[in-house]
Amino acid sequence: MFGAPVKFVLVVAACWSSWAAICYSQTDEEKRPEYWNDQAWRDIQDVLNLQPKTGVAKNLVLFLGDGMGVSTVTAGRILKGQLAGRTGEEELLEMDKLPYSALVKTYNVDRQTGDSAATATAYLSGVKANYETLGVDGTVTYDDCAASLTGKVKSVLRHAHDAGKSTGIVVTSRITHATPAATYAYAANRAWEHDGKVPTEAQSLGCTDIALQLVEDNPYINVILGGGRAYFTNTNQTDPEYPDQKGFRTDGRDLIQEWTDGKAGSAAQYVWRKAEFDQVDPAETDYLLGLFEPSHMQYSLDTENDTAGEPTIAAMTTKALQILTKNPKGFFLLVEGSKIDLGHHDSKAAHALHDVIAFDDAIAVATGMLDLDETLITVTADHSHMFGFGGYAPRGTPILGLVPDDGENIVLDNMRFTNILYGNGPGFRQEGRQNLTGVNTADKDYIQQSAVPMKWESHGGEDVSVFADGPMAHLFRGLHEQVYVAHVMKYAACLGEYAEKCQTSRTASAADKHSWSGFTLVSTLLLIKSIIN
Repeated sequence: MFGAPVKFVLVVAACWSSWAAICYSQTDEEKRPEYWNDQAWRDIQDVLNLQPKTGVAKNLVLFLGDGMGVSTVTAGRILKGQLAGRTGEEELLEMDKLPYSALVKTYNVDRQTGDSAATATAYLSGVKANYETLGVDGTVTYDDCAASLTGKVKSVLRHAHDAGKSTGIVVTSRITHATPAATYAYAANRAWEHDGKVPTEAQSLGCTDIALQLVEDNPYINVILGGGRAYFTNTNQTDPEYPDQKGFRTDGRDLIQEWTDGKAGSAAQYVWRKAEFDQVDPAETDYLLGLFEPSHMQYSLDTENDTAGEPTIAAMTTKALQILTKNPKGFFLLVEGSKIDLGHHDSKAAHALHDVIAFDDAIAVATGMLDLDETLITVTADHSHMFGFGGYAPRGTPILGLVPDDGENIVLDNMRFTNILYGNGPGFRQEGRQNLTGVNTADKDYIQQSAVPMKWESHGGEDVSVFADGPMAHLFRGLHEQVYVAHVMKYAACLGEYAEKCQTSRTASAADKHSWSGFTLVSTLLLIKSIIN
């Protein structure tokens, strides 16, 4: 059986070998105006028939595509369609099918282009923060331990726990990385993931590392799935999967064992490989910790090289939901497609876009398993990247391929270029652009060319999309600050400062709606009467 990388290479080859038949074609339907008119009318009807759900959200699921800007969503959509043998542009991702959407601004308090820690604080806690700080407000600047002790802010996950709900985190990064850490930790520096990273002075003031905060301060989190084993084990411990690797902790503590000991008497399990994960019975499990790599988990294109194996993000989401849905009071779950971002930083677009598709599979799991009359599903990104595609490529051009030399693009150096390019990153060559003739640009490790030399490609500063369905999802429309995401979730589920306010305001809104309807009906009757007379 062909793997995904081979399959895509075959699709690309088919497109180049029969360009006119496959990749530069329109259906006969698309050539007729009626096709587009009918499609638009169906879309209008779908919107007209939308009925906002105004009940209280029992469950909250936040899907976060790290670095998944608008151009990444579009390119991922096209790749999904091309992997299925279609031209791709007409494809829909699962997130595209959610009926409500908006844009949010991603800047930090002190930066025009944000990082994942400060942006995570915004969409998880509802306040903007400074660059590379997490779980704290704007009074805390980078590395300021003392200020972080008093500048803490509360995440939606903590509010959900306070309301008696179950909680969970599913990521493909380290579980101590910026996005997941913002649900449970407070740090003036996102890099303080284990004790060896926290300066002695900060430790003396009372600042602790992120891994320790997870185990000591947040024992109630029901599901924790991701990577980062080495951040929980000490320098004397050998990794169970990689005998040549040790843990990072310098304090001698084994936080995995401490987590296990703290769950004595509970239905709790720790797993580190796929076989163990697969055997976990959700009905018999209330707490699940899974750490599948010493650092980040594998890219979706690389899992075949993982001897111990690790579950997909869709499989982790399935297991998490099976455990969390047992709570009659509901739950909060964060699911992050973490390695979309890391693929972009390396300028390896194949990795980034295949992880978009894997992330989208997890969204399909949730929409299929959950009742959207009682669950608010929100999909968004923390920031974008210096990632783009274009160049007047014909319909169906392989998104990971070369733009055809059809005379439309006047390239001054007379060399071909890839459909996807980065504004900055490791793909820059001082000696000039590489001649791409004969180069397999669809290879998973191909580094796209960039305009500015940087060790790692950088984030982009533009707005990102929000897609949503469920109770109060209709509040996502227009342009908002990124903090709005957290406030909509809290309002939808009546959490935190909205615990009483949301009930009162909804009752008032309903009354206003009925009053307006009555006023409109009376006005209409009077108008009809005047016309008749």
